[in-house]
Amino acid sequence: MKGSIRKSIFVITFIISTFLLIYLCNLTYNIFLNKLYMENYYQNSNIFCINKIVLFSSANANCTINSNNTTTIDNLYQYTDIAIFIDNSSNNYTLENTLKSLSIENLSINNSPKVGSANLYYKNLNDFSTPKFSTENKFDKNLNFNISSEDVIDYSTPTLFNNCANPITISYVNSNLIDSYTINNEKQITYDGSLLKDCNVILNDLQCSFSFYIVIENNLGHKYRCPINIDIPLSQENLSIYDGTLTYTYYPNYKFYLYTN
Repeated sequence: MKGSIRKSIFVITFIISTFLLIYLCNLTYNIFLNKLYMENYYQNSNIFCINKIVLFSSANANCTINSNNTTTIDNLYQYTDIAIFIDNSSNNYTLENTLKSLSIENLSINNSPKVGSANLYYKNLNDFSTPKFSTENKFDKNLNFNISSEDVIDYSTPTLFNNCANPITISYVNSNLIDSYTINNEKQITYDGSLLKDCNVILNDLQCSFSFYIVIENNLGHKYRCPINIDIPLSQENLSIYDGTLTYTYYPNYKFYLYTN
């Protein structure tokens, strides 16, 4: 009887040890696979990155010169043109580092200005740093870009070279800040950010931030995305948009991460 009990204990112990060994082997293997996956994930994320963003801020308005030596300002608006430069890590273009598609997705205004009406538009690269923008290019949540391999493209519609040669260009416009505001013509009017000061618009009331994803699909069918957050620049050190214009350039190293829907 005792021998039978010892034999049963041995069998049970052997079975438990075997299952434990299998479990540990599977756990080790899964950890190894996960490590390989993460290494590959982060290696792939270096294919595309954002290494430069330029923001140009100013203002403009519709004005009417009156017969009584005054000027009436209507629809005063502040705008910031934004150029986002994508680096594809190489001068040798392959299916891996060229664009098949690109879109801006999930636009969200996180901090709305206290005055005006804020909207986003695609910006014609040829009109960058000017008050020109097309209401047809307004977008609310998503913006899809055409991708071209031609030598010349039409910048009037959202279009990018497939080798990332031109930046993503959009414009933030906060319109209807003031209507029917009259200024004496003895004061020289300049159609730029100084209009905000002339019309007593407080810069703190114009503060705004928004965010979105840039989503890329390369020509291998791999999808990448990168989160972007933009704070509208209105002042910097001893300068402000009151001085006319304000240009702010910074050099981030935002990585695009491989993902699936």
